[in-house]
Amino acid sequence: MKDKHKTSFASKIYVMLILLFLYFPIIYTVVFSFNETRSLSVFEGFSFKWYQKMLKDSSMVNAIFYTILVAVIATAVSTVAGTITAIGLSGSRRILRKIINEVNNLPILNPDIVTGIGLLMFFSAIAIKKGLMTLLLAHIMFCIPFVILSIMPKIRTLDPNLADAALDLGATPIQALTKVIVPQIMPGIISGALIAFTMSFDDFVISYFVTGNGVNNISIVVYTMSKRINPSINALSTVIIIIITVVLLIANILPIIKEKRRKTK
Repeated sequence: MKDKHKTSFASKIYVMLILLFLYFPIIYTVVFSFNETRSLSVFEGFSFKWYQKMLKDSSMVNAIFYTILVAVIATAVSTVAGTITAIGLSGSRRILRKIINEVNNLPILNPDIVTGIGLLMFFSAIAIKKGLMTLLLAHIMFCIPFVILSIMPKIRTLDPNLADAALDLGATPIQALTKVIVPQIMPGIISGALIAFTMSFDDFVISYFVTGNGVNNISIVVYTMSKRINPSINALSTVIIIIITVVLLIANILPIIKEKRRKTK
């Protein structure tokens, strides 16, 4: 009995240490974003000084705007394109489905720096000026494979005759898609959208190669500021943490609310 108690206690300590290792840097960043001085090791007083400085810095404000804009648009476009592609593949021949799946895995397995250089050369070859459009196209490109990868397992669990049954009962192809297929694979769509948003919001390497004309995202701005001590980085990082946390909370709370409403009807 004592051995079991010791094992349980040791397991709790181990889990606590792992959580501390994972979340201490985040907590540290948030706490020192409110530090009154430039020190990153000694907390000398509570202040919103660095948030005010961040909001007055046009490069930071623009970076936040472009990051959110690109992430939202890239997520929306890649989710729609990835969902349609995944549904289309489910009805394709096995050999074609296998080939497309292998091709879809290439951007995921490919190193970001190779993808970034490849896109840079591609945009230069077709004479597209680097800026917001090239940044957005690049983000859509590398987000779509993650959406497809998230949705395909849910589609495999569906009855292959589900769409045909809906059509036999009088549904149009669009109704069969939107009212029968999509609701069944919604968890996969939401997972894919969250991954796409996170990948776009967090990307640095590919964005660094394909952007220009003063269009920078948060990752690029943080990189340029990291060479000197600037507590505004902590404030900017805290804003990122808050945005990601809010998105995750919304994504987890909305299904619970919908389920409760469905049960009450």
